[in-house]
This record gives sequence, structure tokens and C-alpha cells, in this order.
Amino acid sequence: MFSYKAAALLLIGFALLLPGRALSQEQLSLEQAIRIGLQNNYDIRIASRQEAISENNVTLGNAGFLPDVSGRASRNFSENNSRQEFTTGPDRVRSGASSNNLSYGVNLNWVVFDGLGMFINLERLKALEKSGELFTKQTVENTLADITASYFEVARQSFKMQAIQDAIAISEARVEIAQAQYEVGVSAKVEILRAQVDYNTDRSELLLQQEVLQNAKINLNQLLGRDPDIDFVVTDSILVDSSLNYSIATNNLQAANPLLQRLQLERQLATLDIRSVRASRFPTVSVLSAYNFSRSEAEPLNEFQARFNQNKGYNYGLSVNVPIFNGFNINRQAQNARISLETANLELQREENRLQADLARAYSQYANRLQLLELEESNVKLAQENAQIALERYKLGILTAIELREAQRNELVASNRLIDIQYQAKTAEIELKRLTSTLVQDSQL
Repeated sequence: MFSYKAAALLLIGFALLLPGRALSQEQLSLEQAIRIGLQNNYDIRIASRQEAISENNVTLGNAGFLPDVSGRASRNFSENNSRQEFTTGPDRVRSGASSNNLSYGVNLNWVVFDGLGMFINLERLKALEKSGELFTKQTVENTLADITASYFEVARQSFKMQAIQDAIAISEARVEIAQAQYEVGVSAKVEILRAQVDYNTDRSELLLQQEVLQNAKINLNQLLGRDPDIDFVVTDSILVDSSLNYSIATNNLQAANPLLQRLQLERQLATLDIRSVRASRFPTVSVLSAYNFSRSEAEPLNEFQARFNQNKGYNYGLSVNVPIFNGFNINRQAQNARISLETANLELQREENRLQADLARAYSQYANRLQLLELEESNVKLAQENAQIALERYKLGILTAIELREAQRNELVASNRLIDIQYQAKTAEIELKRLTSTLVQDSQL
């Protein structure tokens, strides 16, 4: 008699030996996945480099505090042919008159007062540095949330595949019972055929579920910045933290969300732009100094031209630049700066409203799924018990195949519903922690 149990094992073994897959699979915990993602994820690596640029820009020289010193040097050679005609004397013709010139110097220009604009620039650079840090933090938190959700998506699809395999075990037992009953003459062949159809249906569903699971693994590998063909088995179950509080989450949203903090910095930058425009109305005072050296040697073309000439020395002084009129551009810049400040305030208010709405939606789903979890856990236990009883009754011949199939499908539906609700509760928990910037702390990173 053909063993359907052996067929199921061969089917699963074939799925594990698909091209490019190894029989041995990596055991991947959530902690390991997060560690790999923080090291390899491209978004985090790009954000960290942008943060490094913002950090490098915070210098006194970039703010305008330090002087500008430049040096120059030149050496020129020439050879000239000349012809001069005079009304009082003979013409003069000279061929191949050579000359050379050497010059070098050092110049200093130091702005010592610009209406305190350099101090404003330094504040702006520090604010941009802080904004870069917050952007990296936001990227890390978003990526961590994506990795965590993707990890538990793999877990969810793995649990669903296990539920289908449990259903296949019942279908397999049903086929063997129908075959045995047919051989002893207490059942018609149509029962065997019906059982085989249901069994093949379950096997087909398993293959489709394996595809869904493989795609979930590819998505997680992509977030981890590694080869999408790496196979692995997740080791963490979907456990939901049921201790989150809405009022505490709301307070954390206002105090710790990096996006809101970045928008507050944008408002600060708009204020600095207003101060910068005001500073441009003041005069600019600069200290100037230079040391210059020049020397020229030439074969004179006439008696009035020197054969050797050399100059060297230094100079110093002050330069004052007073803005008087520039086509009302300062007024225009001041108006634009005030509008930018108003826009920054509106953007901050808009994001506060949006994030509060996101937080309310996430908490509503979170609280609802926690209630559903208790109900669905009870339903799964009842469905599993009902399926076992139905199988035993079918073996005794006091239950029809249709009733057994219904009990089997009810168990599968209840298991999948529980898995989906666990995942939805977990994703709501992840979103709540992401919005309140507690996800990184809970991950001990």
C-alpha cells in the first residue's frame, strides 16, 4: 500500500532542496537579525555618513571666525624684438631683448565684525549637526522597526506552514483509513478518491505557503543587507508586550520622537535665518595685511629703462564695508525668513497632528488585538480538540468524510486567524514603540 506519509516527507524534503538552498539552515534570532541589520543596512550606513559630514562642518573656520590667508608666486620670462623711430634721432632696432620677473607674496583678510553673523553661522552649523544625529536616529529606529516586523512576518508564515503540515497529517491519515476500509469492503472507492483530492489540495496549499515564506525571508535578507538566497530558520516566537500605556506613549511621542525634534530644529534654523538677515544690515570690518616681493631683470630697450628693479615690503590696514542700498533685497530676505519661520511652525504642528493620529490608530489596533488574542487562543484549543475527536470518530466509522474535512478546515482556519492576530498585535506594538522612540531601548542597542 502506498504510504502518503512518506509522500508528504518527500514533498517537504524536495522543497528544502530547491536550487540554491542548503539543507542545513541558519538559526537566526531577532537579536542577531538586529545586529546584522545595524551593521549592513544601506539606509543606516548612508545616514551615518551624512551625519559625519554635518559633524565635520562644525568648525570655527566654516563659521567665519578665522582669517583667510593666501599665498601667490609667479616667475615670467620674455624675449622681445623692438623698433623705435624718433623725430630727433636715428631709429633704434633691438632684437632678442630678454627679461624675467619674479614675484611672490602673502595676503591676509580677517573679518573681525560682521554684525555677529559668524556667531549665528556657528549656531546654525551646530543645529545642522544635531539634525544629522536625529536623522540617523530616525533612520535606525525606522529600520529597526522594519527588521523586527519583517522577522516576525517570517515567523508568522513559518507557523502557517506548520499549521498546513498538521492539516496534511490529518488528510494523510484519512487517506490511509479510507484505503484500509476499501480493502476490507466497508467503504466505496469514491471515499478514497475524495480523500486523495483533499490531500492533494492540502499539498498544493503547502507549496504555495512555502513560496510566501521564501519571499518573506528574501525581504528580511534585503533589510539585513545580505544575499537574498541565504536560508535560515527564525527562533523567536511572536510574543506581544501587553503592558503598553496610551497616556505614557503620548508623553513619549512629544518628548522623544526624532522627527518632531528635527522639525523643532528646522524652526530654530528659520529663527537663525531672521537673525542672519538682521546681521547683514550692520557694517563689515576686516583686517587686511600683506607681504609682497617683486624683482625684474631686463635688457633695456633705451636709456630710460632700468636693468634691475626690486621691491619688497608689507602693508596693513582696515576695511569697512557699509551696506547702504542693495535694491531692497535685505527687506525681501527678511520677509522670506519670517515666512519660512511660519512655515516651519505649521510643518511642526502638522506632523504633531499626524503622529498623534498614527499613535491613536496603532494603540486602538494594539488594544483590540490583545482582546482578540484571548478569544482566538481559546478557539484554537477547541478546534484542535474537535479535529482530534472527529478523526477518532471517523476511524470508528461514525463520522462522515465531509464532517471530518470540515473539522480539519476549522482547525486550520482558527490556527491561521490566531497567527494573524498575534502578528497584527506585534506590529501595532512595534509601531507604538517606534513612534515613542522606545524600540531601540527595548532592543538594548
